[in-house]
Amino acid sequence: MDRRDYLRYVSGISLGIAGSGCFGCRSAPVTGRRQMVLLNEPQEISLGAQAFHEVLQEERLSTNRQRTELVERVGQRIANVSGRNDYQWEFKLVDSPTQNAFALPGGKVAIYEGILPVCKNEAGLAVVMSHEVAHALARHGGERMSQTIAVDTVKGITDRIAMNRVPEQHERLMQAYGIATQYGVILPYSRKHELEADHIGIMLMSRAGYDPQEAPRFWNRFASAKGGPETSEFFSTHPSDARRAAALETLLQEARQLYDAAPYKFSLGELIV
Repeated sequence: MDRRDYLRYVSGISLGIAGSGCFGCRSAPVTGRRQMVLLNEPQEISLGAQAFHEVLQEERLSTNRQRTELVERVGQRIANVSGRNDYQWEFKLVDSPTQNAFALPGGKVAIYEGILPVCKNEAGLAVVMSHEVAHALARHGGERMSQTIAVDTVKGITDRIAMNRVPEQHERLMQAYGIATQYGVILPYSRKHELEADHIGIMLMSRAGYDPQEAPRFWNRFASAKGGPETSEFFSTHPSDARRAAALETLLQEARQLYDAAPYKFSLGELIV
């Protein structure tokens, strides 16, 4: 196969991946965005459970009973309105000053104690936890893995095309491909995931009975808590906090309707101490 054949092959793969009828396509909950997820869900859930077990072997869980129960209670309320009762939901509080949280496929969620002061109250915690639950519901992890598979496939083909070039040309081509992949595909797609999880999350917390107005407030507090300038959004896997707060503001009317219809309302809930 000559260079022109390779380029046609690469173009065909790219078009096939991007096409609306691609293998493994599904729609994200709430937003309806089309996704490509090549892994089947049982595989993904198994990988998530294994990774969660490994992480918890390395991290120390909090011994603060009040806070641990709070995390489990808020998490379960959100899980109850997620529509995925088949997931084996777990909500763990990690004893660490890190301001972070993560979710793994199948409903495995961890919150780090360092983010609790920023949460301030139950509704603030619901903002974080519903965001993480949203990642699990939208299968963002599986989508990212599928994206990596697609990128690696095209990269391998590109490398084979370049093998007939002189070393300097080969290096420049691969460097250009790596930059295009990192900043042109991977990071913006991750920002899209984060904004989508914010969107799904504010609807989940509202259905669970938490005041959605706390969502943009949380991101404004988070921005202030950083105490320094943010990394440029273009070079970050996460959108800017200001952008997230602004995007959530536009969703408040829709979220408020869900909150008003919730059978139980907790408003801001308890203060976190």
